[in-house]
Amino acid sequence: MKIIAFGAAALLLAACGTTNSQRGLSGALIGAGVGLLGGPIGVGAGALIGAGTGILTDADDFNLGRPIWE
Repeated sequence: MKIIAFGAAALLLAACGTTNSQRGLSGALIGAGVGLLGGPIGVGAGALIGAGTGILTDADDFNLGRPIWE
């Protein structure tokens, strides 16, 4: 189960988005996936934290450089 959660998180991290709404949605999904390791409460908390982080940041806040596939 943990392998599935980590795999899902890795796939979601690859598509974080460029607009606030896209980052909020992907942040919520990533947070929920990581929170899955902590049980039902972790899913809700992770989703809220991830969505908040995605919505409150812009594309320049977390610039990790050019993607390896480009």
